[in-house]
Amino acid sequence: MEHESSSYIDWRQVWNGMRKARIRPLRITYDKDFERHFLADQFAKDQSNNYEYGREVVKNLSGLLSSDFEVLEIGAGPGTLTIPLAGKVKMVTAMEISAKMVTALGKELGNKQVENVEVIKNDWMKVAEYKVKGKFDLVICSHFLWQVEDLELHLKKMENASRKFCAIIQPSGRDAVVRETYEAIVSHPYQGQFEPDADIFPYIILRQKGRLLNTSSIEYAIKRDRQQLARYVTSFIGRYIEVDKKVSEAIKEFVKKYLRNDFHIEQCKAMVMWWRIV
Repeated sequence: MEHESSSYIDWRQVWNGMRKARIRPLRITYDKDFERHFLADQFAKDQSNNYEYGREVVKNLSGLLSSDFEVLEIGAGPGTLTIPLAGKVKMVTAMEISAKMVTALGKELGNKQVENVEVIKNDWMKVAEYKVKGKFDLVICSHFLWQVEDLELHLKKMENASRKFCAIIQPSGRDAVVRETYEAIVSHPYQGQFEPDADIFPYIILRQKGRLLNTSSIEYAIKRDRQQLARYVTSFIGRYIEVDKKVSEAIKEFVKKYLRNDFHIEQCKAMVMWWRIV
């Protein structure tokens, strides 16, 4: 049963404002190959910790996963979740909008000899609902919510495609290196514009529709060298100012103090939320 009431929380204005602060074009001029290097960093961090994020998610969801499950993963990215998930279920359909990411993920799956993943280049929000209706035992998205303009429609489409369960995993909190570097380089106080937390919004929407959600959290670590850390921080700062060679060097110099034995290890948390289709 779905509940609708004018007295319920109107989350849309807050969502749109927060999303606008996060989804901004990058202005990075010091490296014409920044996107390619940053993409390589995404795969490198997963390999350095053997897909710890994905392994922790799979462990957390072990009570509902089954070896005969067919899973739809929305926004597969570099396969951080895809690869560990594939080891526990029958089939993973990994949907991804970025052509470069699709190509890179396909190569990674080949290198890992993972054969039960189908990578599809498509815009999830444009997929006709009748084409995926009830096709999957689990529909899951990970670190994806801020990419969605119409969050309510996204959740509706997730439920439409699933015959058993839906799940959302969203990182929580941003490391001090991002906050402090931003303030030092941009000379403005940090106001939370890079925080990944978005899980409260689907929780509100789904609870207002009468869904009962299971929530928990996971912990994991990400290891980066100096160059990777500088690019990681640049990927945020470049949304607010132009990062030319001078700014890039300033970022590299500033992040040095966060390194221990030439690496920075970020201790991370993520929220896990799943619910049964009714």
